[in-house]
Amino acid sequence: MCGIAGWVSFDSDLTHHRSTLDAMTETMACRGPDGAGTFVREHGGLGHRRLAIIDLPGGSQPMSVATPNGDVALVYSGETYNFTELRAELRALGHAFDTDSDTEVVLHGYLQWGDAVVDHLNGMYAFAIWDQRTEKLVMIRDRMGVKPFYYYPTADGVLFGSEPKAILANPLARKVVDTDGLRELFAMTKAPGWSLWKGMHEVLPGTLVTVDREGLRTRTYWKLNAVAHNDSRDETVAHVRDLMTDIVDRQLISDVPRCVLLSGGLDSSAVTGLAAARLAREGEQLRTFSVDFLHQEQSFQPDEMRDTPDSPFVREVAKLVGSAHQDVMLNPGNLTDPSVRRAVITARDIPAGLGDMDTSLYLLFKAIREQSTVALSGESADEIFGGYRWFHDDTAVRANTFPWMAFQNSLTGDSRFNLLNRDLLRRLKVEDYIADQYSAAVDEVAHLDGESEVEHRMRNVSHLHLTRFVRMLLDRKDRTSMAVGLEVRVPFCDHRLVEYVYNAPWALKTFDGREKSLLRHATKHVLPQSVVERVKSPYPSTQDPGYAAGLAQQVKEILSEPDSPVFALVDRTWVQNAVDGDLARMASDVRTGLDRVLDLHHWLDLYSPELQLD
Repeated sequence: MCGIAGWVSFDSDLTHHRSTLDAMTETMACRGPDGAGTFVREHGGLGHRRLAIIDLPGGSQPMSVATPNGDVALVYSGETYNFTELRAELRALGHAFDTDSDTEVVLHGYLQWGDAVVDHLNGMYAFAIWDQRTEKLVMIRDRMGVKPFYYYPTADGVLFGSEPKAILANPLARKVVDTDGLRELFAMTKAPGWSLWKGMHEVLPGTLVTVDREGLRTRTYWKLNAVAHNDSRDETVAHVRDLMTDIVDRQLISDVPRCVLLSGGLDSSAVTGLAAARLAREGEQLRTFSVDFLHQEQSFQPDEMRDTPDSPFVREVAKLVGSAHQDVMLNPGNLTDPSVRRAVITARDIPAGLGDMDTSLYLLFKAIREQSTVALSGESADEIFGGYRWFHDDTAVRANTFPWMAFQNSLTGDSRFNLLNRDLLRRLKVEDYIADQYSAAVDEVAHLDGESEVEHRMRNVSHLHLTRFVRMLLDRKDRTSMAVGLEVRVPFCDHRLVEYVYNAPWALKTFDGREKSLLRHATKHVLPQSVVERVKSPYPSTQDPGYAAGLAQQVKEILSEPDSPVFALVDRTWVQNAVDGDLARMASDVRTGLDRVLDLHHWLDLYSPELQLD
């Protein structure tokens, strides 16, 4: 998995700045606790922190190959799941290998095919190659954006890293956040290429960025295309079953202990069932982990998003597949611990405001890391197969905005910006920004001639989820897991599956009158009937009133600070009214607002950003 960093400077001699490159690399020690290394030449430097997964003794980085015209060096984060086949292909072409790592396969793939190596890869990855032969840097990110990758152009080159913190460790990068950065932070549209930090950008999923003396250029090597789907229902279900089986088999490859994240929903249960079947053939018992909250099952109350608690379904799946299962049980004290919140903010580099859904995920990953280094997740199935409730809400899918926002507004009203400082809110014009982002996102969608109105609309909805919504969740999962040195793999992000299901007609995706019909029928052979019939339930959130009380107490402490910088961003009156209300009956949007206030408070303290609020 790992963390990567680097620096290209065509007007400097970077061999005199190795300590700065080391400092950039060291910021990601959590991503790579098993090793560190740097590669420095006059105008190009690469840094790497390693989490050893495959070929533990042989996969150290940076990895380089000497050629007659200069070294070609690679730093790589992620996994290439088809590296065995690629190595055989490259050997047939005359390449020799010194290790059993997928990293060396990618490096030799570049030597053979150049930038076109990306067309041969199946996996999740962010990697950078310094090609001394032409003094060129090539930065490449996987198709779905599972692995994070940021860059920061400078006057004579570029800085890059797996996370913003690596770039911010270089004196050339200013820690400035302006109104453009804040606008997206609060809107949460996942604008392509956005970074909270001024001057910093994401390498877009499915994109490569090249930097040389001529400047910086980008090339898209993969995107969602509209293709006619001609398979019958039975053929489609069978193909999804075959794809899922192959994907899970590939993603179980590891030289370290692995497990599956099991929530009791269809997605994670399907991955669990397929993984357990594969490991059973090898005589190995699967390990599964779930997160739960103290007394939640006994006192659970259905709400607009969750009809049932997860625990009974988790137990049924674990019993059926015979996994060694462990529940990670959390209480309000765990979830409101300021040190945990600060760890999550540091992991993500942004004040995300997702509250207990962030802290519980971090604590779950921390507990898993004590026993496993690799975990498979059910993330992204809802975006691919159409699982969220708003996919099936006619008002939400017809709204002239992002459907998840329309659906949430129908539940709580458009209240999520109420906590913002009134002057800041006027400057941000968030509603106009969201409208512009929605229009730009829809304009990117390619359609087939003759699509019905329903198919046209649902293709738009699917595209929005696969290019916007899922990227927020993937970033959250990667950053919180890698903060504890855990590699989380995402089988549903295999591009073969994404392409195939994306182009299946909406009528096929809902052929049994339910959400995720294709996945349900493709994997029911490894599932208990209760899970086959279960209605979609999102990632769990605590219902314990002690959580809201804990938030309110911490926010009161901030209110006691008359000069707290957080009030340049949030409205003091709103905050005061929120903590003065009935904590036992606190509305969900108010609780979310208090979480955001605390995140902003700690983020300002941790990062000391320069705020440009013009």
